[in-house]
Amino acid sequence: MATAVIMPRQGQSVESCLISEWKKVVGDEVHTGDVLFTYETDKAMFEEAAKADGTLLATFCEEGDDIPCLETVAVIGAPGEDFSSLIPVGAGDAAPAGETGTAPAAEMPVAPAVTAAASGVSPRARNAAARLHMDLASMTPTGPHGRVLEQDVLAGRKLTAAAALEGGDLSGVAGTGVGGRIRTTDLAASAAATTTDAATGTGYHDEKLSHLRKVIGTSMHRSLTEMAQLTHHSSFDATAMIAYRGQLKKAAETLGLPNITYNDIVLFAVSRVLPHHPSLNAHLLDDKMRFFDHVHLGMAVETPRGLLVPTIFNADTKSLSQIAAETKALAAAAQTGSISPDLLTGASFTVSNLGSLGVEAFTPVINPPQTGILGVDCMIDRVRRVDGQITVYPAMGISLTYDHRALDGAPASRFLKDVKEALENITALLAE
Repeated sequence: MATAVIMPRQGQSVESCLISEWKKVVGDEVHTGDVLFTYETDKAMFEEAAKADGTLLATFCEEGDDIPCLETVAVIGAPGEDFSSLIPVGAGDAAPAGETGTAPAAEMPVAPAVTAAASGVSPRARNAAARLHMDLASMTPTGPHGRVLEQDVLAGRKLTAAAALEGGDLSGVAGTGVGGRIRTTDLAASAAATTTDAATGTGYHDEKLSHLRKVIGTSMHRSLTEMAQLTHHSSFDATAMIAYRGQLKKAAETLGLPNITYNDIVLFAVSRVLPHHPSLNAHLLDDKMRFFDHVHLGMAVETPRGLLVPTIFNADTKSLSQIAAETKALAAAAQTGSISPDLLTGASFTVSNLGSLGVEAFTPVINPPQTGILGVDCMIDRVRRVDGQITVYPAMGISLTYDHRALDGAPASRFLKDVKEALENITALLAE
């Protein structure tokens, strides 16, 4: 019996996901656990594995398509099995019998020539042809009733790219597709590199922005264009914090504590200070402010796919060791791509730490609709004079960016001052 492959729902807040890449093509034998395709939300990337053994009989969407959650995207079954009852509504142009992947130029089937005007053109094919400056009349249609599909346009571009290679020789082209197959992008890149190298002696390659990169770019651009952002820089004496962390490291094994980092200590201090500064533990929503009863602390995490910001919910109610353990779990899930999208939303304030990269000061960008973000910088030795005595002390920088529409400079500065004092007196803060 044929089995439908559906687009999973990742979290209650996600309504649709983007197909990133098909790992299998129609006709491939699949086994339970094999990765069929990768897909993205606006926050993370995931892999979807086969839940049945059989052959991939059909796919109903292409890479780059935005698919509603729980909709059928493919079918697994026995070769020749009837799966008409599993075809989703509106999938007539999906060419379920055709490959989703791109085959090498030498393997392209030759179909009877049918003009685009006579056969019809799918909207995606028309957009692709306009983008790639391809002649639709020269396309070989493979869709239902001779309809030209996007894959036909891409196949035509592939043939054009192959012709640009000297003598049509594909032996020097590295395939990045399934099983080492040569994809359209491989041929186009090889042809472009050959032409450029011959003309100028220098080359380059283009890479399409990932969905997550586009989402980050859109959010950051919106943040900077719609907010009145201003950044204040300060620093604090990290002597007490360094000493306290040293004590924790010595007692960690005996007390069963997790590895508590400087960043964990900063997150803990911020979670205790924010309730006294409600305008920074808030969202600015058009003509109103939403003030939160608890601190939902966002922590910026670098991942292979881009910046993600998991949320430590109710951080003000958690101990330092609880925050430390949760940050490790959230960071690991974000970096592996297994984190639930529900844990990537809902933050009331964010902390971004670039200290480990040696950054002494920076201007963090607010995650809208939050009203502030704290940047944590590296430690540097500074000199001060007290009662005529010159001493050297370790200073850690902190940078607060705030939305001037939500609060003014004085209350923003008081928050920064309170964070500084909390970190300089961390053991007293823990006694509260």
